[in-house]
Amino acid sequence: MNNESKQRVLVVDDERVNRMVLSNVLKEDHQVILAKSGEQALERLGIDAEIDLILLDVMMPEMDGYEVLRRIKSNDATRDIPVMFITALNSSGDEEHGLSLGACDYIGKPFSPAIVKARVSNLLRFVRQRKLLETLAGCDGLTEIPNRRSFDQALSQEIGRSARSGQPFSLAMLDIDFFKQFNDLYGHAQGDEALKAVARVLTRSLRRPADMVARYGGEEFVFILPDTDDRGGQEVAQAVRQGIEELAIPHAASSVAGRVTVSIGGITTCGETHGEAVELIQLADAQLYKAKQNGRNRVCWDCQSWLSQ
Repeated sequence: MNNESKQRVLVVDDERVNRMVLSNVLKEDHQVILAKSGEQALERLGIDAEIDLILLDVMMPEMDGYEVLRRIKSNDATRDIPVMFITALNSSGDEEHGLSLGACDYIGKPFSPAIVKARVSNLLRFVRQRKLLETLAGCDGLTEIPNRRSFDQALSQEIGRSARSGQPFSLAMLDIDFFKQFNDLYGHAQGDEALKAVARVLTRSLRRPADMVARYGGEEFVFILPDTDDRGGQEVAQAVRQGIEELAIPHAASSVAGRVTVSIGGITTCGETHGEAVELIQLADAQLYKAKQNGRNRVCWDCQSWLSQ
């Protein structure tokens, strides 16, 4: 197997001996990248978008593994990369803490090379299957709704359809308020559950076959409402916002409410007047920004009629 076809594993440990042992265990079947500190690991992740799995030590100087994991999970570009802790901290409390922060596995030191190799192989098999399914199905692996790739295709099709028919459509972007603080307080496992709950509300709220909801990335979602004017778009958006607030998911770190809330920004347009997907997304995002600036847990909409343009 050549390096290009091997999955990529980032090994992070401040002890050179540990890095070498893990590299020797894994290099036959996987492409191994080494980092000797948390800072170096984050730098590597910043320039390498193809990392499939991270093996992370907890006890490191300057930045420990817990802080590295928090930063990985707070970054949209890296939050879905599975992280396996390999550490001398092997009490049940330590393991529970690591898993609550979003680690997917926990192995104590001294470790068995055979066990590490087997667990890494199992995790990477799931990573490969997930990526394949997401590509083939256009589905987000966590929330099981369409992913960004599916959204991009749907928006392009809707722009063309609207241009031909002359009928309006509405587009909205949704962001969970203070989601980073939610993850910091409750852990990433609870954060994932919150994302899935928000996706379920969106799916229930968009009932017509042509309506489309997708996970745009991180805590952001998008939806498209064909043949829907600005009044109809805002009604759906308010129903979504209210439905999520009524879930009453506790969020003590939110300065808006004691529960999970969302901000929504949307536009109503026609393919004849705005033919570029990038422009439409920027317009919806501007309304989302306005909703956040005006206090969050609200809907802001571009009500300028597409007929007047």
